[in-house]
Amino acid sequence: MTKISLTALFSLFITINLIGQTLTQTIRGHVVDKVSQTSLPGATVVIVGSDPLIGTTTDLDGYFKLANVPVGNVSLQISFVGYKEITISNIIVNSGKEVILNIPIEEDITQMEEIVITPDVEKNKPLNDMAVVSARTFSVEETRKFAASVNDPARMVSSYAGVVTPDDGNNAISIRGNSPYGLLWRMEGVDIPNPNHFSNVGTSGGGVSILSSQLLTNSDFMTGAFPAEYGNALAGVFDLNLRKGNNEKRENTVQASFLGTDVAVEGPFRKGYRGSYLVNYRYSTLSIISKLGVNIGDAVTNFQDLSFHIYLPTNKLGNFSLFGFGGLSDQKQDAEKDSTKWSEEYLRYNSKYFSNTGAAGIKHQMNAGENTYIQSSVVLSSNDNGFDVTKLDDLYVSQFEYRRKYVNKKLTLSSVLNHKFNAKNSLRSGVYYNQYFYNLSLREFNKEKKQIEEQLNANSSASTIQLFAQWNHRISDKMTLNAGMHYLQLLDNNSHSLEPRASLKYAFDDKQSLSFGYEIGRA
Repeated sequence: MTKISLTALFSLFITINLIGQTLTQTIRGHVVDKVSQTSLPGATVVIVGSDPLIGTTTDLDGYFKLANVPVGNVSLQISFVGYKEITISNIIVNSGKEVILNIPIEEDITQMEEIVITPDVEKNKPLNDMAVVSARTFSVEETRKFAASVNDPARMVSSYAGVVTPDDGNNAISIRGNSPYGLLWRMEGVDIPNPNHFSNVGTSGGGVSILSSQLLTNSDFMTGAFPAEYGNALAGVFDLNLRKGNNEKRENTVQASFLGTDVAVEGPFRKGYRGSYLVNYRYSTLSIISKLGVNIGDAVTNFQDLSFHIYLPTNKLGNFSLFGFGGLSDQKQDAEKDSTKWSEEYLRYNSKYFSNTGAAGIKHQMNAGENTYIQSSVVLSSNDNGFDVTKLDDLYVSQFEYRRKYVNKKLTLSSVLNHKFNAKNSLRSGVYYNQYFYNLSLREFNKEKKQIEEQLNANSSASTIQLFAQWNHRISDKMTLNAGMHYLQLLDNNSHSLEPRASLKYAFDDKQSLSFGYEIGRA
């Protein structure tokens, strides 16, 4: 009896002790100038409402670290002499993973008063300082919280004004009545192929996003009047950014959902080095369930994907990043080898649809002086899409019926220069070179002639060059003007287009603004 009482008392003591403990985590980050991307040493960073106050200043390289931050939703306030003070709200801090932020702040042209950016204004203000009209930032947290978004940026933005989803089974979106085919996807400043599983050639959507929320950080979504750097798009732009891995300690994450099961690994290469790696692999949860013997329907849907971001900073040669993603997806339907069940002709057909997409690149970013930085990239991408059909004969032997296979590959070279003249004026200009390769084939069985016929067999290439320049002028603290020009030329026949862009925005206060945009775009 005494032993039982002592055990109960000890358990109660442990429980009370655990309840009394406050779970904490670390917030780390880098504060930079929004235009020039130069580090800002000496910036003040504090947790709003913390008691006792939790705060620090950035080191000589612009980095900061806040330890023992209580878990939950917190707000971070950043201030620096000559810059607008900002408040970043709704930062989710949990006990399982450190929070790592990259914080760009804007120089104050008046240098007289501080302006606090509220959560609503922060969301409506894009990361791209050149985007003045019809652009906003979205966070990874939003892709998790919005109804039916299932960690998918395309499904999440369907809740925005002017954006609709034409098909409930697909994440393709229509913006202001434009075709879903006119959507442009970018990653780390470079165009990429449609990053969705089960996508068709030429489309911008699919069944499931290849990009895991484990890899993304705050990114931009634009619905019209694009800055001059965006070409070959008519409907909208997703400009995606990848987060860096934890460069101080290794972290492993496993998460499962109805769609997929993710395994992520991130960490530093060595102690004291700011470089890091981040790799995420995901496999279809329904495929796992099917392989365990659970019947989930006649057609078996499979997908898997891999994404990575490797960050390699240097002391004198700038910063290098290796990034990419790849996705394999297919859907199979096999006919039963029992002719008594073939009540309809189609029941004796086997079919397989497949869609494989990937891109990998290297990015180099280097400061050329205090107010100038250059970003250059090389990206290889590919898309392989096809559909195979065979038919079981009376002896249950598969006979060829149809095969379609479209392969598209692309090489992209880009270089972009950013220069800040002063607090009011900045310039961005660059060049993109694209080399396209394609191989298209289509064969089918002619039932009348009883032979296989080749309907399409094309193998060729094409190349384009794009040039742009855009100027951002802050007329006043409330009014911003952006003007630029985009040039696109198809080098194979020298056809070209010249697209002027202009936008003007006036902010009445922190919550209300009026903007105008002008664009002549071709795709």
